Amino acid sequence: MGAPKLMQYLKENNVNFETMEHPTAYTSQEIAEKAHIKGKTMAKTVMVKIDGQLAMAVLPGNDMLDIGLFQKACGGANIELVKENEFRDQFPDCELGAMPPFGNLYNMKVWVDVDLAKDERIAFNAGNHHELCLMSYSDFEQLVDPIRADIHRH
Repeated sequence: MGAPKLMQYLKENNVNFETMEHPTAYTSQEIAEKAHIKGKTMAKTVMVKIDGQLAMAVLPGNDMLDIGLFQKACGGANIELVKENEFRDQFPDCELGAMPPFGNLYNMKVWVDVDLAKDERIAFNAGNHHELCLMSYSDFEQLVDPIRADIHRH
């Protein structure tokens, strides 16, 4: 069941959530399809560096991060996409590339796209490639305190 750090945090904060097993999948669109959920409710985590600091950009699974918009939202900061081998050690309780969008548990800032914030419920990787966590967006926002910005393109 999911990343231990995430599961403990959700339980300690008395959050209503559920986990859902699905056939192994790696991309957000593939996960949404196999789990039979809408791609836009799948919260995709993209790892970035903002002026050299590791951070998470979280957006709807069917959208792509727009580096120009993200840079503008960050006040002109230098934005770089981060390769998996550059952050693998940051998430010791997760499979590579399946980290949940809870940067606060891993000492990093989280930016969330405004479109994802419109969803009542979101789904995201629970720390592996065969399980999702589903919860209300409002609970996610309360626990993570992400910075909202328009950072995606369709």
